[in-house]
Amino acid sequence: MRNFHLAGRSTVHARNGMVATSHPQAALAAIEILKAGGTAADAAIAASALLAVIEPQSTGIGGDCFALVQPKGTGKITAYNGSGRAPAAAKAEWFLEKGIDAIPLTSPHSVTVPGAIDAWATILRDHGRFGLDKVLQPAIKAAAEGYVVAPRIAFDWANGFAKLKKGANTERYLLPHGEAAKTGDVITQPELANTLKLIADKGPDGFYKGPVAEDMVETLRGLGGLHTLEDFAEHCTETTSPIGTIYKGLDVWQCPPNGPGITMLVMLNILSRFDLTKFGPLSVERFHLEAEATRIAYMIREQHIGDPQHVDVDVLRILAKEFAEAHYSQIALDKLLDLPVVSPPMNPSTVYITVVDEERNVCSFINSIAHSFGSAIVSNKTGVLLQNRGAGFRIQPGHPNCIAPKKRPLHTIIPALATENGRARMSWGVMGGQYQPVGQVHVLTNVLDYGLDMQEAIDLPRGLHYEDIYQLEDGVPAATVEGLKALGHKVVPIGTPHGGGQGIWIDWDKGTLTGGSDPRKDGCALGY
Repeated sequence: MRNFHLAGRSTVHARNGMVATSHPQAALAAIEILKAGGTAADAAIAASALLAVIEPQSTGIGGDCFALVQPKGTGKITAYNGSGRAPAAAKAEWFLEKGIDAIPLTSPHSVTVPGAIDAWATILRDHGRFGLDKVLQPAIKAAAEGYVVAPRIAFDWANGFAKLKKGANTERYLLPHGEAAKTGDVITQPELANTLKLIADKGPDGFYKGPVAEDMVETLRGLGGLHTLEDFAEHCTETTSPIGTIYKGLDVWQCPPNGPGITMLVMLNILSRFDLTKFGPLSVERFHLEAEATRIAYMIREQHIGDPQHVDVDVLRILAKEFAEAHYSQIALDKLLDLPVVSPPMNPSTVYITVVDEERNVCSFINSIAHSFGSAIVSNKTGVLLQNRGAGFRIQPGHPNCIAPKKRPLHTIIPALATENGRARMSWGVMGGQYQPVGQVHVLTNVLDYGLDMQEAIDLPRGLHYEDIYQLEDGVPAATVEGLKALGHKVVPIGTPHGGGQGIWIDWDKGTLTGGSDPRKDGCALGY
């Protein structure tokens, strides 16, 4: 055991199938699907649907998802963009005329059409053996019969209490007895169960058309929203190819924009200029270089990235090694770069799931309602908690992420996959809003540069340079904190951890899987 590693849980090892999630019950549901003959895609969506019930602060059927799927760990990787669009009437001019220059987090205007359900059905069609009727059963049972609130979820529920008290229909659906749910409480959501049953029976049409869609639109328009039934009925999932770069001999893959995975790839391009192995994993130099890469990559994202169906996003140029060379070449170990401060919207609540099955089908999957408890708007009759992803839009004409009719906002959620000579090696993700690209880089470099196993790589203390402040977890050594301050970093310790990671490493020679799951969440890795 390395002397810089804080002792924690062990890695999980298996030969057949493995899952890592943020909740043990979801991990178990995924394993049960695998043992019943399901694929990695079937298991990931079963887990995601269950989490949409039992982890309501982070995810829900009123949210979005992205996924990377590789058949048998060697086939063509497909990227699924399950993000929703702004209403057709959502023009920047409309907001500016009303004096709205930023979308409030709990406004109906923050609600984009939820994309998850159609994406689930699309992924199952392409890579599953089961349909929504089967994989939704654990979620239906939990909503109808009740689930027990886990500790981290209770913590987030307490933090979200004030927001929920002011929300629409939230007191009825999400504040039992008028209070935040506590660890050990049993929660039932019969209305949500009925909605899930309808989706299981009718597929995506049970959500995007008919009574559920009518209720969501009625709820939003009653609060002043611009949504129409057509906005919901016309929603569709984008299926595309991933984008990638090379780091330490591995091809690293992300979903393309409007996902923010390109930010992570730019960070890797920057860090590939340095030999991190010269510095300790908790050293001043390592944290400084990670922060500088973050600052550059997030500046590039703010200036260039939006929905490519609405703006020109030159991915190849941005990922070229020569791009932003002027910034890369000026990074120094003894000072900070002079860069503008960017303030991308923070969206801290997400669930990430990774599954590898016996045939080595790989699914790297992420689902989110954006901020904790999303918009705090629950549809009147259906129990659907709606996301507030639209709050990530800018209301700034000319900006690549400016709101526009049927446009998708720049996201924060990203699933990752790394391959070696075309074969999947590592499927992982790190939840936590704007931290996600940084977290993915932190975990990957922990593995590739520092030789940590999957659990050690996830456990290692973290930092996020955000809005000109370096937010460091408690486990970062005092000497590193002081060293960063001496370089000019404005360091602030944080009590709440950065995100939550899950990961699986595939050893093709031994025929084994190794998994890790973040102690910052309630979850675990399970294999068989």
